[in-house]
Amino acid sequence: MPITSSPELQLRWLRACYFFFFAILGVLVPYLGVFFDARGFDAQEIGSLLAILMATRIVAPNLWAIVADRTGMRAGLIKIGAFCAALTFISFFFDGGFWYLAISLTIYTFFWNAILAQLEVITLETLGDKANQYGAIRSWGSVGYIVLVVAAGMGIERFGAEVLPYIGMMLFMGLLVCALPLPSTRAVVLSAAERPKLQLDKSIVLFLLSALLLQMSVGPFYGFFVLYLKQIGYSETLAGIMVAIGVVAEIAIFLYASKLIGKYGLRQLLVISTLLTAIRWLLLGYYPDNLLLLLLSQALHAFTFGLTHAVSIQFIHRHFGIHHRSKGQAMYASISFGVGGALGTWISGHIWGDGSCAMHVWLFAAACAFSSAILVLFIPNMNGKALRQDVELA
Repeated sequence: MPITSSPELQLRWLRACYFFFFAILGVLVPYLGVFFDARGFDAQEIGSLLAILMATRIVAPNLWAIVADRTGMRAGLIKIGAFCAALTFISFFFDGGFWYLAISLTIYTFFWNAILAQLEVITLETLGDKANQYGAIRSWGSVGYIVLVVAAGMGIERFGAEVLPYIGMMLFMGLLVCALPLPSTRAVVLSAAERPKLQLDKSIVLFLLSALLLQMSVGPFYGFFVLYLKQIGYSETLAGIMVAIGVVAEIAIFLYASKLIGKYGLRQLLVISTLLTAIRWLLLGYYPDNLLLLLLSQALHAFTFGLTHAVSIQFIHRHFGIHHRSKGQAMYASISFGVGGALGTWISGHIWGDGSCAMHVWLFAAACAFSSAILVLFIPNMNGKALRQDVELA
């Protein structure tokens, strides 16, 4: 397959990679539990298997980032990750027991976690001085997610849960095909003595703490939103529509993120987004039976994830040098989505109890989001320019 040379052509393949990567998430995240249930696992076993997805997300991205920054292999790791994850995913076609699937998930997600951080770095470096257009590229991932959430749901309803491995494998192959044309050029790797030491200054530490708190606030949404709506009396169909509305809003904000970042800067947008997230959780807690306010709360997902993610990716790009960018993206993903998401979900589970304290879950979420916004105010050099070190390609 020819290797991409034109930046615009490379961006087309990167859009496709985002589409397939998040399309896979759109199949596995909502429906993997359904698949395990159809295989006969009980609730405790299903919970343990799904926890593996989160646990490997905390550790694996950082290990792969070390490899990427020390070898300069970024596109190469995407290809290796896609191929090995697809190869491991073949195990889902066979009917194994709990430990069989636990080992399979661990290996599959280990390679799977090699992909996203490198995809983010390559996209931003391909964009160069137009890095603020990242959102428009990343929005293709959101499109892939929403398309496959709907399509996989229809497929499972018609053919049963055993159709999931077939859908997943087709998407894995699509990702691999789209990754192959990415150029395998490497950033020049300096020796250990020459390579600048990674310094986690006050800006980075406060940013990561803020990101962790924000994702703690989102934990209740991912863990209990549908259950919460069902408890109030809404149907599962309406709950699914609400989730889809949030993803549509996310896509819309990604398309305008570059203009917003250029006009308002990172700090102002991140503060506004986290405060709107706090308002979103308060709306869910106090007015869940008001359909218009429920719709508004879901529309605010544009800020909860879309704009905060676009701003966060820009922050990492600006505050980590070229030799540590993979590490920076991995650190952001593992601390925020991994640790923050896990803590938020775990604490919410304890608050939720038998469901009688459901509203308190959203008060907890709002408090986390508000605390995140306060931390952003104290981040020095928030809008600092990218650390532009000379990059040679070998």
